[in-house]
Amino acid sequence: MNDPYELREGVPSVETFRRLRTDAGLSDRDPEAVALALAGTWHGVVLHHEGEPIGMGRIVGDGGTAFQIVDICVHPAHQGRGLGRRVMAALTDELERRAPATAYVSLIADGPARFLYEKFGFADVAEHGSVGMYRFMRGD
Repeated sequence: MNDPYELREGVPSVETFRRLRTDAGLSDRDPEAVALALAGTWHGVVLHHEGEPIGMGRIVGDGGTAFQIVDICVHPAHQGRGLGRRVMAALTDELERRAPATAYVSLIADGPARFLYEKFGFADVAEHGSVGMYRFMRGD
């Protein structure tokens, strides 16, 4: 049986990035900001179903000491088939291949996605006395 899903290295177009995020229930992003972000990707993958992009994931970072896994998403019509696991496996494989052994890799787990990430060795930072923090930059 042929697998209708193909994982390709790279990043999507700005329009596809925005569509994949919103289709998966993630927040939309400003097109200009997305263009900058995609250009700064350390490693990315796009998941295709019969040639159509239906999921993605990226790694951003400084290339040496700090990396963050971001934008993991799969279209809801294709969820529950282990595709998020395939995206994560591709990203973590690339980190294991190219990132220094002492690199710090982080991500933000929304809801039950934490259970997927735990399977790839990620742990709650609170267990180590850390607190995750964030700040949105707002233009007025």
